[in-house]
Amino acid sequence: MKIVGRTDIGRRRTEHQHNNRAGRQSDDTLWAVVCDGMGGARGGAVASSIAVSVLEQRFSGGLTPQLPEDGIRALMEDAASQANREVYQLACADPSKRGMGTTLVALVLRGSTVHLMHAGDSRAYLYRSGALERLTRDHSMVQEMVENGSLTPQQAENHPNKNLITRAVGVNAELEVEYGERQVQLGDILLLCSDGLTNSVSEQDLCGILAGGEFFGAADAMVRAALAGGGQDNITSVLVKVEATEE
Repeated sequence: MKIVGRTDIGRRRTEHQHNNRAGRQSDDTLWAVVCDGMGGARGGAVASSIAVSVLEQRFSGGLTPQLPEDGIRALMEDAASQANREVYQLACADPSKRGMGTTLVALVLRGSTVHLMHAGDSRAYLYRSGALERLTRDHSMVQEMVENGSLTPQQAENHPNKNLITRAVGVNAELEVEYGERQVQLGDILLLCSDGLTNSVSEQDLCGILAGGEFFGAADAMVRAALAGGGQDNITSVLVKVEATEE
């Protein structure tokens, strides 16, 4: 397995509210997390920092070789719930942090199965054989409008309320994350990213970058493309390549 990531404050923001983390366990299980914070007075940066720290602690300690495959979902969802509680409790205790929260997208890759969970509009993609497939569904007002037929996907791309999300870590006392699994193959590339990337770089262009073949330069190339597209927001890209375990 290979992993690479890049994050950037962008051209217009004065604060970097993103956090990301990744790790590899002793049995080559790999995990990665991207969080995009929201809220003033450094609230977004605090929320995303808490969330990734909680998930890092839970994944590093809990993703042991003894954990059965069917226990991974419970571990991920419990870690997200803990992160939600910690962010929410701090927001309630500190008036300057009230309303803070963060998106969350995370993966655990063990063998040929990738376990995914997310809340908000940070996304996961699968690149395989020259094609890019979105694996997550945005939790946003605009996505709901697409699903009920009041907006086309093309109209949604430039909708003024595109940034209004319907789920986030720490905004409410309880959090429902969306979970899914996917089988992967050798050579597949998984992408976790924030909307600062996908709002500035089309999926077609992201696919073109991954098709270039230089894995360790791809995250940098994506961030450069987002900056060239205006860099309106913080930008984060984390890439995982599925390869055979080396003895």
